[in-house]
Formats: sequence, C-alpha cells, structure tokens
Amino acid sequence: MEAIFDEAGKLAAEVLAPLNKTGDQDGAKLADGVVTTSPGFKDAYAQYRDAGWNAVPFDPNYGGQGLPYAIAFPVQEMWQSANMSFGLCPLLNQGAVEAINHHGSDDQKNTYLPKLISGEWTGTMNLTEPQAGSDLGLIRTKAAPQADGSYAITGQKIFITYGEHDMADNIIHLVLGRIDGAPDDVKGISLFIVPKILENGSRNTVECIGLEHKLGIHGSPTCTMDFDGAKGELVGTAHEGLRYMFTMMNNARLSVGLQGVAIAERATQKALEYAHDRVQGKSLSTGARAPIEEHADVKRMLLTMKALTQAGRMLTYEAALALDSGDKGKVEFMTPIVKSWCTDNAVEVASLGVQVHGGMGFIEETGAAQFYRDARILPIYEGTNGIQAADLAFRKMQRDQGAEALKYITEMEPYLPLEYAQGLKDLVTHICKATPEEAAASATPLLKAFGIAAGGAMMARAAQAAQRLAQDEFTAEKIRLAEFYRLNILPLALAHIKIAIDGPAPII
Repeated sequence: MEAIFDEAGKLAAEVLAPLNKTGDQDGAKLADGVVTTSPGFKDAYAQYRDAGWNAVPFDPNYGGQGLPYAIAFPVQEMWQSANMSFGLCPLLNQGAVEAINHHGSDDQKNTYLPKLISGEWTGTMNLTEPQAGSDLGLIRTKAAPQADGSYAITGQKIFITYGEHDMADNIIHLVLGRIDGAPDDVKGISLFIVPKILENGSRNTVECIGLEHKLGIHGSPTCTMDFDGAKGELVGTAHEGLRYMFTMMNNARLSVGLQGVAIAERATQKALEYAHDRVQGKSLSTGARAPIEEHADVKRMLLTMKALTQAGRMLTYEAALALDSGDKGKVEFMTPIVKSWCTDNAVEVASLGVQVHGGMGFIEETGAAQFYRDARILPIYEGTNGIQAADLAFRKMQRDQGAEALKYITEMEPYLPLEYAQGLKDLVTHICKATPEEAAASATPLLKAFGIAAGGAMMARAAQAAQRLAQDEFTAEKIRLAEFYRLNILPLALAHIKIAIDGPAPII
C-alpha cells in the first residue's frame, strides 16, 4: 500500500498539480467538432494511463488490478485534489466500466472493458437533455431498431463531462434513450452503448456541438453532444435503462463525495501554508508580531477546515470498506450522506480558505478562489444534494421503515454522546411516520444531522485509535481535532435534528 500511495503521490504532485492552474486559465477549446484539452493534459493522461493507474479497482479478467476500493479511494483522492478537472475523466470512466460490467453482455464486456480499464478508451454518461435535468422521465432521445440488431440514436445531450477530447483513441458514450413505441415515462428508458469510433474504424455520427462556459472546472470539457442516427447497442433488456444507469450514478456519487474531500484537502493545505507565512498583528501571549495562524479566529477556521476534511475522508473510506465487504445495504444508505455532506463541506472549507487569505483570497493569483469555484459544482452534479436528501428520506428510510438507518446508528452509538444517538433514533421514527410532504420538507436537515453525527463518530473512533498508539505529533493532532469537532461542530447535529422535526410546517 505504501508503495502504491507513494507513486500515486508523485504523479499527483509532480504532473497533475502543476496543470491545475493552467487548466483553469486556458480551459478546453472546441473547433469544428474537435475538443482540444488544456495544454499538458494529453501528456499527463498518457503518463497516468501508461503507469496502469486507470486499472486499480477493476476486474482482473479484463485487465484490472483487482485492488479493493479501500486502496483505490485514497489514490483517486490524490488525482482529484491535485487537479479535479483532470480527475473527472477517469471518474466518469469508472462509472461506465461498472455499468457495462454489471449489465452488459459477454460480447460487450469483452469488446469494451479491456480498453476502458486500461484507459486507452474513456467512457461518459449521457443523461441530461435541455428539457430533462433531474426529471429523466422527460428524456426524448430516440432509438430506432435497425435490421442488424443495432439502434439508430437521435437526440441531444447536455452537460456531458469529457464528451469529446483528445486524450484517448475512442470515447464510449452510455446514452439513455427511448426505443420507438416505448412508454412515455421513466419505465420506457433504455441504455445504449454509442462509441465515437465504430469497430470498422469509421466515425460514428455523434458530435460535440458546444462547450459550456462555467464558473469552475474549466479544464474539464463539459459538452453538448448531438447524436444524428448514431449507431448504438442496447445494454441488457429494453426499458431497464434507468436501473442500469443508477449503477453508474451511484458509483459516481461516492466518487463525487470523494472529490469534496479532495478539494477540501487542497484548500486546507493552501490556507495552512498562507496562515503560517502571513505576519499580521501581535501575539496575545508574547506581544510580538506573529503569523496569522496564531490568532484565535484564524485558528478556529483552520481547525474547522481540517476537522471537516478528515471527518469526510473517514466517512468516504468507510463507504469504500463497505463496498469491498459487499455490504450493499450500508453502501446504499451511506451514498447520499457521503455525496451531500462531503460536497457541502467542500464549499464551506474552500470558502473558509478564501477567508483565511483575506483580500488576497479574492484575488485569482493566490489560487484560493479556484478551489472555491471548482467546489461549487459538487453539490449540484450527479444528483443535487436536495435530491440526495430526498433519496435518504424516502428510499433509505421510509421504504424499510428505518431498519438500515437504525443499524447504522447502532454502529455509531459507542462513539457518540447519548443525546445524539437518541436524537437520531427519534428523527428516524419521525421520518418513517411522516407524510410525503413532511418527509420532503425534513429531508435536508435530516441528511445534515446524519452527516455531522457520522463525522463525529468517525473522529471519536480516530481519537480512540490514536490513544492506543505511541504518542507523537500525528496522534496528538488526531486527538485534538476530535475534541475540536466534538465541541464546535457536533452540536450542530442536534440543531438539525430539531429543524427536521419542528421545521417543516412553514414549508408545507
């Protein structure tokens, strides 16, 4: 593990991180349907691919390394922290691999997985249309059956990450569409594989016709894709596309939570460095000029950044361990919490990073502003955090009457003060008895309460583990951060529990 992490760290620090700012400044360019990525990205991807990093968590039968997600997540965190715009390409590809591996035919697996896993090809997710964002029932992309068993895919998709680029030989689009005559709702959606380059080497009739001009992640091309009778293959059974796509989306949602941790870590490192070097004012203890890291309010901000980042990391890695152990119920329960809480924290931590820099944080040259801008997409894509909260309330609590939630509280209980565990149990009971309108109005504070409490339990576990080890600077920091979290962040969970129970009336 140490060897893997050391080598990943070198690529992240020496190759990807230096491209983060230039990617933000230069961005991707579109000309005549061809997207050219920011200078340096293509070469960096070649180094990433040739070193075998794309294959880390995948099936060895198709060229993967078969390593557990408990190792893959720390490695992936490094890519996202060093350069999130770059890291989005392998993130989406990972989801495509999972979807084909779970739902594709043997021929499709043998054709696409080896090259997607090696990184020779990359994959995309094509869901959103101009009129159909989160409401996938409004999808209008058509799939006309052809004599050879393929489908002619016609329609337009927007917000397609790395839908077109110059870093790989082929791009494999996973596209949601409707077969002619299918039901006009989510039950009529099918999933198709639509390659950019067909098996005979000819170009498929799919083209990037626009790039979005975005607040952040400028180095990541966000494409409008036009499918003009493009040749596609049906994945699995007709009309099961939404179920298949959720395999891809749920994988991506955990990875987006990991992106939140990664951006928070990068913003924290930047703020710590600045606070150490910036001398302003006098120390209250010595009366001498002091770096701002010695001032109480800056200390509070830095500790908040570090505590939220570490709690989010542990929560995300806990989900990775559940993935590896096959604990499907726990993974499904944790997914909306990891995605939402870690990405909301990313925005807060990046914002605090700007604040630590003061006026210089508002200036682009320091880099603090980029982390804030890049982080802002995280609570939005792969299902907004409001949708994640509704998923937690309805699918993950009301559907099983809180069984998985109560099981998770039991796991946390030894590491939480009594009133927090009891408060969460009361909240589960409230949600399970609530009307749909009440549950919807309570969903966001419900998720925040669970996220904050779970983060507190993780921090307490880390402190207990640290106390069993030889005391050094590292273990002392773990114990200090856990105490800071318990006194300064964990109490917010009780506030959100109260809001979730008492607050819906004016909303309804």
